Amino acid sequence: MSEENYCMDCRRRTTVVLDRASGDAVCLECGLVLESRFIDETAEWRNFADDSSGHDPNRVGSPVNPLLGDTVLSTVVSGGPASGLSRLCRRPDPDNVLFAFNTIADMADRLSLVATIKDRACEMYKKLHDLKSTRGKKLEILAAACIFIACRQEGKSRTVKEVCSIVNGRECINRAGMKEFNRAVEFIKEKLKVEMGESFIEMGTANAGDYLKRFCSKLGMSHEDTRIVGETIHNLEQLDIRRSPISIAAAVIFMINQLTGSKISLRDIARVTMVGEGTIKNTYRDLQPYAHRILPERCVKGWDLKNLGPV
Repeated sequence: MSEENYCMDCRRRTTVVLDRASGDAVCLECGLVLESRFIDETAEWRNFADDSSGHDPNRVGSPVNPLLGDTVLSTVVSGGPASGLSRLCRRPDPDNVLFAFNTIADMADRLSLVATIKDRACEMYKKLHDLKSTRGKKLEILAAACIFIACRQEGKSRTVKEVCSIVNGRECINRAGMKEFNRAVEFIKEKLKVEMGESFIEMGTANAGDYLKRFCSKLGMSHEDTRIVGETIHNLEQLDIRRSPISIAAAVIFMINQLTGSKISLRDIARVTMVGEGTIKNTYRDLQPYAHRILPERCVKGWDLKNLGPV
């Protein structure tokens, strides 16, 4: 790299070469070393990620988190698997804000959530911590409840079963676990509503349209079929179908697949939506009499609604 500088021997401005290997600034015309061991203030582009050493290759720490304050300066006790202090440091503790934030980040990654939802959930947890409302509570349940509320607030709703599955695993979803989770959601809403105002914790109302794109994508449905499902759910808003939004979304997907002759089975729809097959069938029976009203007009003309047989 070269630049212009004043040379004492040449007594004028000349081109100076910066030798970054030796740290010297050399005049290109007379060879005089104008400066030695200069400090390179440019960015260090190498990240040492290719090093095979066992230590962390990062040269800097994580970004400053305004919600953590001085807690990012804490000390982590190292040690082998048998170290009692290490086990103590890793123990889930609702009062450990940094551990809670890491738990929320891990859950958000497993649900493929955007950073704004994760940050919103962390903000809610920090408010609870400041109010000393996390004591005696299970960290994982509180973290999952904060994520559930944040998803609803950001218009990216997740079902209760989806969020519960990242706490205990999909096979461990049961009535008792979801009941505990719902209690945690209500607890957070009540606490923050009193301290922060209703606008801070306002969740809005979930509808079937909040779930359909994700469900259709997981089922591998085409763009056109996904669009028809969306229009059908939109038309359903005129009717008073007293079913949960998730059940309606699953039943409409099943209805469209019946009409298109898709090979997606009822079992696949139940697996992706986490709605029981019996619930999907019952909701489908509720929607079937209104098919000519809720389906897009082009579909009513192009499809034989007789394909919507009993299930």
